[in-house]
Amino acid sequence: MQPTFDADWRKRALAGDAEAVRALAEAALTPLYAFCLYRVCGNRHLCEEVVQETMVRAIRDLERYDPSRAGSNIFPWLTGLARNEIHRLLSHTKSTTSLEALWAKMDKELLTLYARLDSEPFSDAVLAREETKEMVNATMSQLPPHYREALEAKYVDGQSVRDLATLWQLSEKAVESQLSRARQAFRATFQTLARRLGEA
Repeated sequence: MQPTFDADWRKRALAGDAEAVRALAEAALTPLYAFCLYRVCGNRHLCEEVVQETMVRAIRDLERYDPSRAGSNIFPWLTGLARNEIHRLLSHTKSTTSLEALWAKMDKELLTLYARLDSEPFSDAVLAREETKEMVNATMSQLPPHYREALEAKYVDGQSVRDLATLWQLSEKAVESQLSRARQAFRATFQTLARRLGEA
């Protein structure tokens, strides 16, 4: 599971603690890269540039990160910085501007869907179309890291609920709940991406 980027961590990072900065890089680089890749049309060079600039800005502007408001989860703040960087790099062309507008619409819808997961579970309706590798990868890249990690641990790495409970120091019921929300998030994200890309 993701480390906690709380007020104590922020204080250490602002004081120049190399270990605190390293913890951020280790936790954020991979999910941030995955998040950005599809937003820059799969351009790996551009994605690397976005991630690098986002991390530099995150360290430079760390005073703006408020752990109490973010629930000590720094990833949403980082993706906000990444969106701004993507906008800066892509705003000069018409095609990428329309792609940006598409992602902006999807971001709003996905945030609403994630916010409802705890109180309004989605139905288990079968997805309308077969999951291609690209759509699955695009979907996984947009999930919050804790949902993506839960799905990968269970369905890619093949770990049991009991193993995950031990690893994450949670009850088996809590792990099952986390996996259920992660599956719902995947389904909702997949459907949203398929619908929005179909409208593009």
